[in-house]
Amino acid sequence: MQNQKKVNVAVVGATGAVGQQMISLLEQRDFPINQLKLLASGRSAGKTVKFKGQDVVIEEATPDSFAGVDYALFSAGGSISKDLAPHAVRHGAVVIDNTSAFRMDPEIPLVVPEVNMDAAHQHKGIIANPNCSTIQMVAALKPLYDRFGIDRIIVSTYQAVSGAGQSAINELQEQSRDILDGKEAKANVLPVSKLPVHHQIAYNAIPQIDVFTDNGFTYEEMKMINETKKILGDDTVNVSATCVRIPVIYGHSESVYVELKQDYDLAEVKQLISDAPGVVLQDSPEEQVYPLATEATGKLDVFVGRVRRDLHHPRGLHMWIVSDNLLKGAAWNTVQIAEELIKAQQ
Repeated sequence: MQNQKKVNVAVVGATGAVGQQMISLLEQRDFPINQLKLLASGRSAGKTVKFKGQDVVIEEATPDSFAGVDYALFSAGGSISKDLAPHAVRHGAVVIDNTSAFRMDPEIPLVVPEVNMDAAHQHKGIIANPNCSTIQMVAALKPLYDRFGIDRIIVSTYQAVSGAGQSAINELQEQSRDILDGKEAKANVLPVSKLPVHHQIAYNAIPQIDVFTDNGFTYEEMKMINETKKILGDDTVNVSATCVRIPVIYGHSESVYVELKQDYDLAEVKQLISDAPGVVLQDSPEEQVYPLATEATGKLDVFVGRVRRDLHHPRGLHMWIVSDNLLKGAAWNTVQIAEELIKAQQ
């Protein structure tokens, strides 16, 4: 992004896993930064982070932190976003928020650049980043939605522990070591809920992410259901989700079944997926080539494979979708939105 007007950028939640990825991407992408402001809680204030060889001091995030800031990238939790994002907008910044605070607000665009970047240009100061699992799914399904229409989506996710933060990563590693050493695994983190009940994640699968709602689905599942409809701009798409936490550190995987509105040619479906921006088709089952979380980690794209016809429904289609949940599922989608906004202003 060289030769573009330089802007002042603030990263809120600079010490968190996603915040650190945002900072790394801003450097790797040669984002046109004039001044970088790193904001976090008071306990992190005073620490330094390297950016392009220079030490940047972390400041405490306050309502007055955003004077002169052009773009504020938030990933510090929904309550922080609700509290500070309006102040950032008041100071003239465009907020791109990676929490669930504003996603379903009808006045705030929910954006995946490959899918609905046009919505971002209609913002009133705040743009919401979707849930990590939603992002990778809609990026893969958008070309099929445009070509054939979609009646129904049924998705089961296999989500990495990094989606629950560093404490969940630490717990997976500690439990794994304890079990291998013949010790009892202690569970104190997952699932993250209102109850003081936790389950072992090492060598296990936990069919709960976030708390349960009255309809039996978790909030994570309802996020996927509602966000997919909003991003596609189509409430008629029927979406069901089951979200599962598995003992993988980075990279969310999804088994996705879709029922298209029109008959399709499988070769055309694969070509549409292959041609989609930000999507890579890895689909050679005869050679055991398909997306893997281990290979998607550290990459910006969404990977799709195991594309096949359903054996019973004439318009049914199955696929396997994998992406790095901290990159395309969070930090990269945020930075990408900012990049696209800046390009549109040139």
